[in-house]
Amino acid sequence: MGRDTADREAGGATGGRVSDLQTRLLKAHAQDDRLALIGLYEEAAETAREIGARCFFLTHAYVFALDAGDKRALALREALIAEGREPPEA
Repeated sequence: MGRDTADREAGGATGGRVSDLQTRLLKAHAQDDRLALIGLYEEAAETAREIGARCFFLTHAYVFALDAGDKRALALREALIAEGREPPEA
């Protein structure tokens, strides 16, 4: 994910101001801290005001969890299924 996309999506979720969460996300990306990114994208999803932003962040958390073999991938997939963004039988 490019920085412009992260800024645009996160800005939509936070009203355009740079938040502590955005700063932590950018730092985790810069450090390639994939385990931290899972939790940070989950946090971003929880605070998103729009369903599109919520699902954007959930998808990123899910991809990082799959890549890391993290056990959170199952719950993230279930959340995406509940939002109609992942097929139940994938």
